[in-house]
Parts: sequence; C-alpha cells; structure tokens
Amino acid sequence: MKMTLRTYDLKLKHTFKIAHDQRDIQKTLILELAHEGISGYGEATASNYYGYSIDGMVEILESHRDEIEKYTGMNPEKFWEEMKSNLSSNSFAQCALDVAAHDLFGKMKGQPLYRIWGTNLSAIPTTNYTIGIDTIEKMVEKMGEFPWPMYKIKLGTSEDLGIIIALRKHTDAVFRVDANGAWGIEETINNSRALKKMNVEFIEQPMRAANWVGMKEVFAKSELPLIADESCVTEEYVEKCHNYFHGVNIKLMKCGGLTPARRMISKAKSLGMKVMVGCMTESSVGISAISQLLPALDYVDMDGAVLISNDMAEGPKLKNGQIMMPDGNGSGTRLLSRLKTAD
Repeated sequence: MKMTLRTYDLKLKHTFKIAHDQRDIQKTLILELAHEGISGYGEATASNYYGYSIDGMVEILESHRDEIEKYTGMNPEKFWEEMKSNLSSNSFAQCALDVAAHDLFGKMKGQPLYRIWGTNLSAIPTTNYTIGIDTIEKMVEKMGEFPWPMYKIKLGTSEDLGIIIALRKHTDAVFRVDANGAWGIEETINNSRALKKMNVEFIEQPMRAANWVGMKEVFAKSELPLIADESCVTEEYVEKCHNYFHGVNIKLMKCGGLTPARRMISKAKSLGMKVMVGCMTESSVGISAISQLLPALDYVDMDGAVLISNDMAEGPKLKNGQIMMPDGNGSGTRLLSRLKTAD
C-alpha cells in the first residue's frame, strides 16, 4: 500500500458567505491509497469553524504513514477501528483516509459501494443547490445560473424573512433554509410560521450548537421540521439530538468518514429521525463518497463540486433536476491529472 497526499486550492464561482464565514478559496486535501495498480481517493477540506488545517491533517497522517501503508485494502471498517486511536483527534484526516479505503475496496471488488452495501438506486433524494448570503440581486442571479427544483438558502442576517419573500418572487422551487446557528428562540419560532407559508421544507441549525435548552422550546413550537448540523458532529450526538431536532445532517468530515456515517444513519432511523447527509465546499472526490449513501437518505446536500470552478476529479453530475451517478466502482470518482496542486 502507498499513501499519497495532494493539496489543492478550490476556487469558488462566487464568494461563499454564511452566518459565520466567508471565502473565495477552499483549501482541500486529497488522499490516495494505491495497491496493486488500483487507487482509492478520499478528501478533507480545511475548516476554521471546526479547527482543522491542511497542515494539521498532513502532519497526523504522515505520523502514522507506516501503519496506514500496512493496510491490505480489504476491510475498510476494520481499518477504521484499527486507526481510530491514532486519528480520533482529527476527524477530517480520519475521513479522508476512510473514504479512500472504501473507494479502494470497492474498486478491488469491482462494484460500487452502494451495491456492496446491499442497496440500489431505485429511489434516491435529489440534492439542493446552495445560495450563499449576498444581495438579493446576486442571489437571484445565482439561481438563474443554475435552475434547480430545490435551493438551500443561507440566512443569518437582520433581513432573513425579506430575503425569502424576495427570492420567492423569482422561483417556485422548494426552499430549505440554513441559519448556521444565527437565530434566537422566539426568532426561530416566529420564522418557522412565516417560512411555512412560503414553501420552505425545513430549517437547518437555527440556533447555536450548544443551545440545547433553547432547542427544546423551539422543537415544541416550530411549525417546520428542524435539522441539526453543527449540533450533530459525531456518533454520540445523534441520540443527543433526539427530541431536540426532527432530523440530523451528517457530514463525513465531521464524523470521521463513511464508516461512522453509516452507523449514524442507522441510529437516527431507529429513533424515527429524518436523515440528511451534507457536504462542505469540496471536490467530486468527497461528493462521490456521499453519493454512495443516497439510497439510505431522506435529504441530501451534495452540491459542493458545482460551486467550484476547478474540480480536480470526476464524479456525480447534477443535470435536469436529477443526480447522475458516477459510472465506476468504489465511490465512482476519478482524479484528473490536468489540474495543478496548490503551491
């Protein structure tokens, strides 16, 4: 087994602004595991919010290179458990390694992961397309550039309801709103009533992640479903979110990869909660891994690669309101050689 680490600067098509962040460039790490002429790929992006840098991910992975390169490629779940104590302090690095191990495993088996897991693509949710905080004119322009049946609207301003009212004049598409923890208790309750009348499907992370007392009250009074994002990080958070949120948004980098994400999906379903898997601003390497989970999901947010202008990989495509799955084994991703790594 050989591990190769590459870093890239992903260039966003538009400045991406949410309640607690703004960026034009997203740094990302692509991890390759190569064995007997077959390569598997995983990805993790830098995150100021969660405190993970590319340098930190590279450092911890390099420090365990010997253990990683002993992997035979045939049991990614067991490999995750074996590496857990080494990488648990950095879930993003853990994710890159786990996704690469799964991709390699599927390619060695000659099957896509979803088929190995015993699922099929007969019924899968469509993804939303994300519109970051901007002027109304720019937000309308972004929707016009990418006509789609479902948009996630980033909120967290003093004019949030006005934004939805203005955007609703330009499309009949379903809206999802994501406040990224910017609202208060009464604000969330009142907004839920108003947004329900404007064909909003659910509210994602209305309040700060640690505001469990507030979420209990909001959960009892909200007129729209509430989906946890920043409040649901790793496996133990799923049960904690029960009776505070109606569903959870699982992100592979937050929880440490496909191995724990699949357990989180099962746990959430056993509790009667809705299950969403979301993405960061990432390339088709990470998005391809998410696509393999589609048969198990109620909602999905996997538009990360279409928000960037220099995707270094091939994977799922969004076309005519549908997800076009990658044509390949493992996660279905393929790295393109024509793009340069970060300086």
